[in-house]
Amino acid sequence: MAAKEAGSVARAPACLCVLCGLPAAGKSTLARSLLSSAAQLGWRAAVVPYDDLIPEESFRTRVVEESHTEWKSHRQAVLQCLEQFLKNPQVFVELPSSSQINSVAWEQCIQALQQPEGSKSDRAPLLFILDDNFYYPSMRYEVCQLARKYSLGFCQVYLQCGLESCISRNQSRSQPIPTEVILDMVKRLVFPNPQKNSWEMSSISLNSTDDLSESDIQRVMELISSALRNPLSLAEDNTEQKEADRLKCATSVVHQADQACRRLISEAMKTARENHVHSEHMRSLAAQLNESKATFLHDLRKQFLQEAPFTQEEEIDVECVVKKAVDIFDEKKKEILSRIINDHI
Repeated sequence: MAAKEAGSVARAPACLCVLCGLPAAGKSTLARSLLSSAAQLGWRAAVVPYDDLIPEESFRTRVVEESHTEWKSHRQAVLQCLEQFLKNPQVFVELPSSSQINSVAWEQCIQALQQPEGSKSDRAPLLFILDDNFYYPSMRYEVCQLARKYSLGFCQVYLQCGLESCISRNQSRSQPIPTEVILDMVKRLVFPNPQKNSWEMSSISLNSTDDLSESDIQRVMELISSALRNPLSLAEDNTEQKEADRLKCATSVVHQADQACRRLISEAMKTARENHVHSEHMRSLAAQLNESKATFLHDLRKQFLQEAPFTQEEEIDVECVVKKAVDIFDEKKKEILSRIINDHI
């Protein structure tokens, strides 16, 4: 009964459209074009800009795996505010001072959507354009779950842009992000895969290395229109649930492996100091170990998602998987440490 009540709150068709891709891939530019196209159709539309909503200082707390970080809690706070609006679009709920998102940015986001009760525009289609990198499927799936809970349309647009173009565009910005962030995200980005994930069926990919064309914008608008006509069902999909379980388990595996790898790196640094390795070589050792860890965790997550046997009714022994994986990294750590110590000698 509660589920039916949740799904019945929206009197007008609504859609959550996720834009994903590397920093400077053109997501915000596309969002502005979609706002203009939506306005011409008489829709109510708003961009949900994660960069503006999440406090700047929290960006510095991001780590390679974010399953238990402040960063994830900020992202969840954005979706909570969005859900609060969906429950009662006519009432603006002022965010408490302790809120984890920027209240001014949120108010600007939704103020254009609020219309007088009973007006014609009150029944116009409602479009939320979520503008963020969304580099992990689990990030996008959270939005899908929200859409399903309220029987909304859901779709995704992946902006595929060349790395060099992203770096160049970023450097031309007034406040560029460090290039290292983009390089790191390239390693972690998992783009939508409708063939693998049934919940990503309403997804398209656009090449945004060059400026998007009018036909590109039209393709996105057609995708959104289709999502509006075909909102997600409240019925539970067993296959989709298994995919969600796999994502959750992968996050747990990688997080635990990350913690174990950090301990191994600390041990390696201690061993190097005991062998009186020069400070310059110590810096090189730390850099090589951390780079090796980032690559290892990325490959572990990718391999786990591809091979985890969730198609069968069997559980994953997370502890065993982590131990086997970390043993592999331990060998790599020993190899790097031995090379550094030998070079020092």
